[in-house]
Amino acid sequence: MSHQQQLTAYVHALISELVKNGVAHAVISPGSRSTPISLLLAEEEDIQLHVHVDERSAAFFALGIAKASKKPTVLVCTSGTAAANYFPAIVEAKISRIPLVVLTADRPHELRDVGAPQAIDQLDLYGKHVKWFMEMATPDSSPGMIRYAKTVGARAIAMAKQHPSGPVHVNIPLREPLIPDLDNLEYNRLEEQKKTSIQIQTGEFILSDSYFQELVSTLNKKEDRKGIIICGEINNEEFFAKVIKLAGQTGFPIIADPLSQLRSKSADKEIIIDTYDTFLRNEKVKSLLKPDVIIRFGSMPVSKPLTIFLRENEQAKQIVVDGGSGYRDPNQLTTDMVYCEEGYFCEKLTSVISYCSLNHYLNKWIEINELTKKELMQTAEIQEISEAKLFHSLGELIPNDAVLFVGNSMPIRDLDTFFHKQNKEVTIVANRGANGIDGTISTALGVGVIKQPLFLIVGDLTFFHDLNGLILSQLYQLPITVLLINNNGGGIFSFLPQVELPRHFELLFGTPLDIDFKHAVEMYKGEYELIKSWQDLQMLFQKSNFTAGLRVWELQTNRERNLLEHRQMTNRIQKVLDQLV
Repeated sequence: MSHQQQLTAYVHALISELVKNGVAHAVISPGSRSTPISLLLAEEEDIQLHVHVDERSAAFFALGIAKASKKPTVLVCTSGTAAANYFPAIVEAKISRIPLVVLTADRPHELRDVGAPQAIDQLDLYGKHVKWFMEMATPDSSPGMIRYAKTVGARAIAMAKQHPSGPVHVNIPLREPLIPDLDNLEYNRLEEQKKTSIQIQTGEFILSDSYFQELVSTLNKKEDRKGIIICGEINNEEFFAKVIKLAGQTGFPIIADPLSQLRSKSADKEIIIDTYDTFLRNEKVKSLLKPDVIIRFGSMPVSKPLTIFLRENEQAKQIVVDGGSGYRDPNQLTTDMVYCEEGYFCEKLTSVISYCSLNHYLNKWIEINELTKKELMQTAEIQEISEAKLFHSLGELIPNDAVLFVGNSMPIRDLDTFFHKQNKEVTIVANRGANGIDGTISTALGVGVIKQPLFLIVGDLTFFHDLNGLILSQLYQLPITVLLINNNGGGIFSFLPQVELPRHFELLFGTPLDIDFKHAVEMYKGEYELIKSWQDLQMLFQKSNFTAGLRVWELQTNRERNLLEHRQMTNRIQKVLDQLV
C-alpha cells in the first residue's frame, strides 16, 4: 500500500470515530501540514465545517460552539505557532469545563529540533490546561494501527465529555506528501462500516443515604433555618427545577448569579434573590443575614460583595456540590466538598428534609431584595446615555428566547447589578473561566451558530481586542447585534484603587484608544449606528430584523460620570438599607 493510501486510511479512521461519537462541528485554521486532516474532515457529510484564518479567533469560535451545544467541537491547525495561538481559548475551555478536541498537525520526528521550518516543540504544548494529551504515531494502515487510530478518536471524545468537560489535545505527526487519496475514499468508508465504533460510557457521582441523614439532622437543630443556596454558572437544564424545589422545601433563598439562568427561568419566584450585589455592601444588612448553612452549586459567582460575604461567614457550614470533582473555593472555607451530581443532590435532600412552612430568615432576604430592587429602579430616570441604565433596560428591550453574551470587566458586573428577574427566556453567556477579554466576539459568534437571536454587550477595549472575529458573521451569515459601550478606555479601573494614583493612571490603566469604530464595522460589511438617545435605542430594537446581518450600536459614555453615577446610587441605597435595618 502506498504512503498516500496509508495516510488516508489512518487519518480517516481517526476522523470517522470522532463523527461516530457525536462530533457535528469542526473549526479549521488553514495550513499545509494539516492538509490531510482538513481535507478528510471536509469529506464528512455529518460535520459542519467552519474555516477561519486567525487561529486565536478560530479557537474561541470553536469554544462558543461547544459552549452552546454542550458537545465536543473539533479544532484543527497546522504545525508551529498556529497551535500556540490556540492557547488562550484552551485555557478558558479548561476552567469553564467546555469540551474541545484540538487536533494539531506536526512535523514527523526526524524533522524536530533540526531547524526545520514551522516546527516547534508541540509535545504537551498546553500542559495542565488540557485534560488529556496524545502524541499519535505516524500514519500506518496495518489493522492494529487502524484500531489504534480509532481508539484515540473514541478516547478523545470520552475525555472531552467526561465530567468535568474540557479540552483534549491530539498531536499528529505527518510526513509528506500530504495529499490524501480522495479518489478511493469510498473504499475506506466501506471498510469503516465493517468495524464497530468504540463507545465509552461514564457514570455520575452519587452519595450514600447516611450523608443526607447527617445533613438533615444538622439543619433541623435550629428552630429557624438560616441557610442560603448560591447558584453560579451550571450547564444542566434539568438542575433548575430541582434546585427551586429544594429551596421551597428548605426555605432557603437562592442567590442567583446571572449565569445560573435562574433569573429568567423563575421570574415569578420570590425565593430567587437577584440584587445581593448591591445590598451585601451594607455592613448592617450582612450582620442581619448571617447564615448557618451555605450550599453552593456551579462556578464562583461574579459578585465580589457576595464572595466577601462568604469569606466573612467562616462560622457557617459551607457545602460546595460539584459533580465534576473540582475544588472551586478561593476562600478556602468549605466544610463539605461534595462530589455528587448536582441535580441528584437536590432531589435527595428535598426528599428527606421536612418542609419549612415559615422562615423569618427567608422573609428578611426577600424584603431586603425587593426594597433594593425598588431603589435600583430609579436608574430608569437617568436621561443621558448611561451604562447602568442600559443594563436596567435590557429586560424590556431584548426579545424573548434571545441569547445575551456579556463581555468581562464592567459589563458582566453591571449585568449582575442591574439585570433582574425577567418574564422572558433570556440565556446569559460569558467567558468567566479565566475572566479575560480576549476572543469575546469570536466566542459569541460561536454561540450564535447554535442559538439565535444573538446579542453581545462589550466595552471598547474588548471589542478592539477581537475585531478579527467580526469576519465570522459575514463568512457564515451569522446574525449578531453588538451593543458597544465606548467609554474610551478601561472603565473598570476607575472602580479600583489605581484610580487614586492619577499620575500614570491614563497611561497604564485608562488606555484610551480614540478609535472611530464605524470604519471597522463597515470594513466587515456591518451596519453601524451611534446611539444618541434612549429613544434611538428603543426604535432600533423595535424596527430591526435580528435574523440577518452584523449590526453594531455604539453607546458613548464617560468614565468619570459613570463612576460618580454608580457611587451616588450605592450611597443612596446604603442609607435606605441602614434605615430599614
